[in-house]
Amino acid sequence: MKKMVLSVAMLSGIAVAAQVKDTVKSNDIEEVIVDAYIKKDTEYTNKMPLKAIENPQVYSSIDKTVLENQLIFTADDALRNVPGVQRMWSATNRAGDGGAYYSMRGFVSNNSLRNGLVAPVTTSMDAINLEKIEVLKGPSATLFGSTVTSYGGLINRVTKKPYENFGGNVSLIGGSYNYYRAQADINAPVTNDKKLLFRVNTAYTNQGTFQKKDAKNSYFAFTPSLTYKLNDQLSFNLEYEMFETRATPEQSFFYLSKASTGFDNMKDLEKAGLDYKQSYTGDDLYTTAKVRNLFGQINYQINKNIRSTTAVSSAYSYSDGFNPYFSVIMNPATAALNVVRSDQSTVDSKKKFFQVQQNFNLDYSFGGMRNRTVAGFDFMQTRDRQMFIFPASGSFDMVPLTGFDYSNMNGQTVGNFYQTGNVSDYAITGDLNTYSGYISNVFTPVSGLNIMASVRYENNDFQGGKSGTLDTDPYKQSAWSPKFGIVYEIVKDRFSVFGNYQNSFRSNGYYMTDAAGNMALSAPERANQFEGGFKTNLINGRINASLSYYNIDVKNTLLTLGYVGARAIQTQAGAQTSKGVELEVNAYLVKGFSVIGGISYNDSKFTEMDSAQQNRIGLRPDTAGSPWLANFNASYQFLEGNLKGLGFGIGGNYASGNKILNTPDSSFTLPKYFVLNANAFYDAKKFRIGVKVDNFTNQHYWIGYTTANPQNLINALGSITYKF
Repeated sequence: MKKMVLSVAMLSGIAVAAQVKDTVKSNDIEEVIVDAYIKKDTEYTNKMPLKAIENPQVYSSIDKTVLENQLIFTADDALRNVPGVQRMWSATNRAGDGGAYYSMRGFVSNNSLRNGLVAPVTTSMDAINLEKIEVLKGPSATLFGSTVTSYGGLINRVTKKPYENFGGNVSLIGGSYNYYRAQADINAPVTNDKKLLFRVNTAYTNQGTFQKKDAKNSYFAFTPSLTYKLNDQLSFNLEYEMFETRATPEQSFFYLSKASTGFDNMKDLEKAGLDYKQSYTGDDLYTTAKVRNLFGQINYQINKNIRSTTAVSSAYSYSDGFNPYFSVIMNPATAALNVVRSDQSTVDSKKKFFQVQQNFNLDYSFGGMRNRTVAGFDFMQTRDRQMFIFPASGSFDMVPLTGFDYSNMNGQTVGNFYQTGNVSDYAITGDLNTYSGYISNVFTPVSGLNIMASVRYENNDFQGGKSGTLDTDPYKQSAWSPKFGIVYEIVKDRFSVFGNYQNSFRSNGYYMTDAAGNMALSAPERANQFEGGFKTNLINGRINASLSYYNIDVKNTLLTLGYVGARAIQTQAGAQTSKGVELEVNAYLVKGFSVIGGISYNDSKFTEMDSAQQNRIGLRPDTAGSPWLANFNASYQFLEGNLKGLGFGIGGNYASGNKILNTPDSSFTLPKYFVLNANAFYDAKKFRIGVKVDNFTNQHYWIGYTTANPQNLINALGSITYKF
């Protein structure tokens, strides 16, 4: 808090004393603000250039300026600005599946795409190299494939690119819970003719948590990029992402229910003694995690109508170390609550992706009518080599919920515990080759009317592997994935009505059918979405809004029946329906004042089940997240006068109650929450100072992916940046 007060005092003093006029015109600054908060046109959502107003798919985008103003340094925090997206699980740092998970339109999704290609980040994702984050809503397998997309949507991060002038900035940041960070963004032309350009973004962060201020979790990001422009027709891009992490994941409570705890909601369990601020472990339960992503692209403008894009992506994740987790159990004889403490460590775990993609974009007229087409081919290889170890008894120990010295579960004691031989292991290995071809065309028969037709053929060829002690046999599954859309601009470039049909499927491969570890090959899941709504782009582009209604039907869903350790026992349950309404508004209302926000409602339920679970029909899945979500952020920046450059904002997020367990016999609910954040900054030509306070009402709030994970209490950051 002392750091926050000092930073606010410095900011106020500088703002009052500022007398020197910046050479940048206020109109130019205003245009930058409008673009940052309003501009949404993109080539990535449909792999072709389409204006937001003429795109039949709903998507959101968050610009780097928004992150800069709000002092946001991770993609996880950035997504709080996107309507209908709820974080369910922060990064666990495990290879393969260790990244953060989100709920969108009633389905679980994670952040796996970079510039439209597969490049997962399995650690906390640093935002240092992000130009913007895009979130596409609904099943999107037609253009992006089934293996990396969710039925609720997908998240694509667009990275910063080199530019022709020398420039950049360096920043120092400090704040609550021993948070320290240093970062730099440096750009330079390598050759005098400015054909070869270089840019590097790097950051180092060390931080504690509100439960353990001396945790010393460390994160390092190094992300260089290189661009070579041979001529006006041909260019090459090369990018690299290196993320290094040594951290303990956030606290997670599994298997919560009234039967096990005596309570059906987290609020009452807290009142009974669960300590929100207690870590329940000692020190040094770290996981070491590494991410290495390499991306190369060749852009060739063949002629004015045809463009070729060839891209290659290699992604690698690694982890080794502890991953503690907990449950709460009531002793029926004494009604005393206990914490069962366990761990699922990874040992030299790895997962690799290799992808080659070729796209041809065409923009031509046929019979006097415009056509925009993308045709592409994609090959992706996935190599899984994961190993997990955990206590053979299922847990490390069981201790009282309150009044105990929890430091005895630490890196040394858990390591010694495994050395005694009281250990079980579980391996997940396998190689998967995915071959795809797709084509999408937007046909404009008359001005303002755009009709989209797209289709993908995908073949998944699993080479075989191992799940636990059992071999998983090879298999092949393939499917067609169509997509259709129509947009009519009732007022050209201002107001449109749209509708879409989107399809997706997923080869889930083998799943564990019982506690003995027996496996079965699942039939492909299939999802179909119908959506309709309106889009606006009013007052010279200063108000951008969308309103939509969607209905997603899924067949052959896998349902979790229970767990062995942290491995799910599943059945191919039947069918699920998810429908809802989403409203998003981005507005630059008056000079210097911007608002972004939205509200969403999701009604998700099972519609068909196997014979033993008919009583679950009509219930909401426990992975669907909160039905109601809302977000907003209002920001004002002085563009003229003695206070020019001073800005401040306030924002917040609301989520209704989230049932992380939902069966006819039992349920467990995480309470609704409303979290408020505030920020202020002073932006001058050569420097920038910023402060923020997140969760300034000190709200206790929980998120969870069938789990309960406590989130940060009030915390503050201050930053100072030098620009050159």
